[in-house]
Amino acid sequence: MWQIDIDVDKCTGDEECVNACPASVLEMQDGHAVAAEPDECLGCETCVEVCPEGAITVTEV
Repeated sequence: MWQIDIDVDKCTGDEECVNACPASVLEMQDGHAVAAEPDECLGCETCVEVCPEGAITVTEV
């Protein structure tokens, strides 16, 4: 299982992570990315790689 943490203070809402996630884990809410389906996370860290702000961390729990 994977935990997705998004620092909303760093997130600029560019949707890069939402568009890149192969499992459709992330979605936009109130201008920020949120982990709407965290149980679907594959742990691939694609969202981390594409986030220009470094706002996302993915850790195995």
